[in-house]
Amino acid sequence: MSEITAAMVKELREKTGAGMMDCKKALAETGGDMEAAIDWLRAKGIAKADKKSGRTAAEGLIGVSSQGTKAVVVEVNSETDFVARNDAFQELVRGIAKVAVSTDGTVDAVAAATYPASGKSVSDTIKDAIATIGENMNLRRSTALSVEDGVVATYIHNAVSDGLGKLGVLVALKSTGDKEALNAIGRQVAMHIAATAPLAIRPEEVDAAVAERERNVFIEQSRASGKPDNIIEKMVEGRMRKFFEEVALLSQAFVINPDLTVAAAIKEAEKAVGAPIEVAGMARLLLGEGVEKEETDFAAEVAAAVKG
Repeated sequence: MSEITAAMVKELREKTGAGMMDCKKALAETGGDMEAAIDWLRAKGIAKADKKSGRTAAEGLIGVSSQGTKAVVVEVNSETDFVARNDAFQELVRGIAKVAVSTDGTVDAVAAATYPASGKSVSDTIKDAIATIGENMNLRRSTALSVEDGVVATYIHNAVSDGLGKLGVLVALKSTGDKEALNAIGRQVAMHIAATAPLAIRPEEVDAAVAERERNVFIEQSRASGKPDNIIEKMVEGRMRKFFEEVALLSQAFVINPDLTVAAAIKEAEKAVGAPIEVAGMARLLLGEGVEKEETDFAAEVAAAVKG
């Protein structure tokens, strides 16, 4: 069994919100396997599935830009929110998003593309901005969506400026119908995605590994009831059906009208659009997602707990 370190306990607590001693025990029970420890805590009812990892250290902005039937969303990080409110930084992020539309949307392609205002690559332009603004920054993520016929709707939640904010969403809709009406339903669906963070568009598209982890947790939880295996199997299948409904976009209750699923709302919108609508893709970037902040005092607290 691998040594259970203070850093491991700290990471598990930040990811699950469980107590330090529970985290230490979970790691001990699972041989230091972080993912298995998370599932162990969940199976015991100590941690929740939707608990995110600790507070983010990444500041900066999310930017969106669209052109024709293509749109992009980018994340550019800075060290402090003060810089994110700087006009020069905002103009930089807005410019990077516009440049990204002409690329395939990958970070490497965007970084290598020419930034018109400087005549240099985006990467070198960011380096120049670091020297000017005096704070480290980087292009962290970028995603592009496009359709042959239809729209890619965009949405920025709590926008700080045109096309800039802390959460950006793209949703690609294929349709031969009226583009203005299509963009209207697309924006509503993008707002829904911002609120619910679905894992996939359709239940069958949920990552198999994620689904298997959920199933295993449900099995362990159901076994605690002491019921026979055939009843447990039915309980697990019922919980898995509910899980897929909750995490797949089209089966979720539409936040704008909870009486309808997203699929039903889109079907209803086809009347205004005048043609069938297919959800072809989605992207959701939350600023700093997955980046953790150093907590030196907390680390010392964890270290004391581990030694104990």
